[in-house]
Amino acid sequence: MATKTPITVAHGDGIGPEIMDATLHIIEAAGAQIEPETIEVGEKVYLRGISAGMEPSAWESLRRTRVFLKAPITTPQGGGYKSLNVTTRVTFGLYANVRPSVAYYPFVDTKHPNMDVVIIRENEEDTYTGIEYRQTTDMMETLKLISHPGSERIIRYAFEYARTNNRKKVTCFMKDNIMKITDGLFHKVFDEVAKEYPDIENESWIVDIGAAKMADTPEAFDVIVMPNLYGDILSDVAAQIAGSVGLAGSANIGENFAMFEAIHGSAPRRAGQNVANPSGLLLGAILMLVHIDQPDVATKVHNAWLRTIEDGVHTYDIYVEGVSKQKVGTKEFAEAVIARLGQEPQTLKAVHYSSAPKQAKQKKADLARATEKKELVGVDVFLDWKAGTADALGEALQRLNGDGLTLRLISNRGARVWPNGMPETFTTDHWRSRFLSEEPITHNQITALLQRFSENGFDFIKIENLYNFDGKPGYSAVSGS
Repeated sequence: MATKTPITVAHGDGIGPEIMDATLHIIEAAGAQIEPETIEVGEKVYLRGISAGMEPSAWESLRRTRVFLKAPITTPQGGGYKSLNVTTRVTFGLYANVRPSVAYYPFVDTKHPNMDVVIIRENEEDTYTGIEYRQTTDMMETLKLISHPGSERIIRYAFEYARTNNRKKVTCFMKDNIMKITDGLFHKVFDEVAKEYPDIENESWIVDIGAAKMADTPEAFDVIVMPNLYGDILSDVAAQIAGSVGLAGSANIGENFAMFEAIHGSAPRRAGQNVANPSGLLLGAILMLVHIDQPDVATKVHNAWLRTIEDGVHTYDIYVEGVSKQKVGTKEFAEAVIARLGQEPQTLKAVHYSSAPKQAKQKKADLARATEKKELVGVDVFLDWKAGTADALGEALQRLNGDGLTLRLISNRGARVWPNGMPETFTTDHWRSRFLSEEPITHNQITALLQRFSENGFDFIKIENLYNFDGKPGYSAVSGS
């Protein structure tokens, strides 16, 4: 008898318990060799004063099984509650979010009958690090962090996913016409990694026009890889235009751990009524079965589900008179899928799963990239200042020049306002002053400059050191300069 794979299961809140019961019933009926360990997460845990939404004992279960099948949860309103998904992703290094978006036309209505797109989203970096500050009365800040190793890992995963699943093309979405350093790095790494997969077509799109193209002609794409924020937004868009967010499952993959879920919420208004559609969670569980090396069971379940949809056995959310044949509840839908185990769809495309994609580990040569010569050449000093015009500030800050550092420009909200600023430029109380040197400098010179700021009554709230790497600026130019 095959050894059963331990998995951690959370039934969640709202409709979560119902759709989890249905999902487990289906996959176990199909022969899934799993040994579930049940944990409690979500609203009740939050309300017991545990801000992460998960008991310490639950973390121990996750460390043992390394596989998490999670139903939707409810996060209580108000501050002080951490996102369980974000916490889990960061804690266990779940760097890849995989969301297939497939049309099931004519059985589920869509304007894009041939849509079959997989969005692979980087899951740990970008603005989702949650590093934010209030800097002045007017100005808030969030940091966007994109690393070379993080970009390489997710991009390699996308190409490995495409190769494993017989996908023909990987597309990169980014915005490096504006964010030339962060998104520019993501694009550069994509181009580098793509060369190692000559059997797979590759292309790059600026995210705004790429998103428009995806919404209009999703058939033009196959696998799309992108940084965290764009991926979060566009994977929901993709799921909705394919037919319904309620039909989409999701995988969160790390090197040693994985989490699988539906992408929809807990829908508390529908709880306990036996009406919820378990399809999103079931499709997430199918991704889990592939991950734990049970692709034959995943194939059997997915094809039975497709046949059920094709036969018009639908829950209320996708039921349409004239298309659907039978409106069923959660339990009845699960039984309908089980009754079709071993069958394949006749109109929709049958699926066949093989092994999971290889882990996208960086090669040693990539990890040992040549170290560039790094030289400190200046500093941007950010100020909370309300005492006058940009010209007045420039005149005052020029008096702080010295020790090799010279004021070169002042910007406000990214736009140059000194020297030779335009009077029409809108300004707030948040100013960036850039001091540069003709030669490399030391941290002591920056410290001395900040001392002069302090002695002259300026409230400096943040600094960013300016470095050259192999003689090239490692900092952005200023608009208008």
